[in-house]
Amino acid sequence: MINWTDYIDSDPDILVGKPKIIGTRLSVEFIMERLAQGWSESDILENYPSLSKESVQAVYAYTYEAIKDALLFPVQTKRA
Repeated sequence: MINWTDYIDSDPDILVGKPKIIGTRLSVEFIMERLAQGWSESDILENYPSLSKESVQAVYAYTYEAIKDALLFPVQTKRA
């Protein structure tokens, strides 16, 4: 698996400290939002040429680590 720390960092002075792709102002959240909206990895790379395939893979790896380490918690929903 790719080492996401080579591609993602955070700085309290940039995007209020949200994790972002190094050398950009593109947050992990922004990339995940595009994916959730149906963008493909190719769409992201085409629209944001400063990104590499590895930097997008790092977003996946970062998100996986966050979920695995319980940094993200499931939303409780009521079922009818």
